[in-house]
Amino acid sequence: MSLLDLAPVVPVVVVDDAAAAVPLARALVAGGLPVIEVTLRTDAALDAIRRIADEVPDAVVGAGTVRSAGDIAAAVAAGSRFLVSPGTTPSLLDALVDGGVPFLPGVATASEAMAVRERGITEMKFFPAEVAGGVPYLKALSGPLADVRFCPTGGIKPATAPAYLALPNVGCVGGTWLTPADALAAGDYGHIEKLALEASALR
Repeated sequence: MSLLDLAPVVPVVVVDDAAAAVPLARALVAGGLPVIEVTLRTDAALDAIRRIADEVPDAVVGAGTVRSAGDIAAAVAAGSRFLVSPGTTPSLLDALVDGGVPFLPGVATASEAMAVRERGITEMKFFPAEVAGGVPYLKALSGPLADVRFCPTGGIKPATAPAYLALPNVGCVGGTWLTPADALAAGDYGHIEKLALEASALR
């Protein structure tokens, strides 16, 4: 099954303390969101991915903000089951193809999507979704790039997610709202599970 079809929302998570990774992942999975993107923006990210991979078997954990071949190697070694990049260069795309796990290369324009499509890749991240044109832009792409599907990420909220999910070329959306900093700081994983339950019902 495609990564885009596992859940309507992929939580995009920034982990500052790896000790929070396992309870956080368990709360998201319990809420019906098994696909978890841990961004490689903090020193704790790789350890967080490793802990989730080792201790939360129902989670499909991956790495986001992948920008180099080194990032790919480190993320896969830590247990990442998929990779997501904010943008795509020819060398990064080569490394993603060679990485051995599913990936979503980041694109923001029709030309970028076409360049990735030329490599036979039809599933991509659309980023930054809201400022790059949002729902109207993706709707416009569905005609000329009818065989390409996207996971739009960036600025999407619970109120706007359904409009994205209604598009035929959108399989899921990335969401940063599922792990608010105050809930993480307080260890309020019940609140995170509640947000995940609400997001898992979006269609």
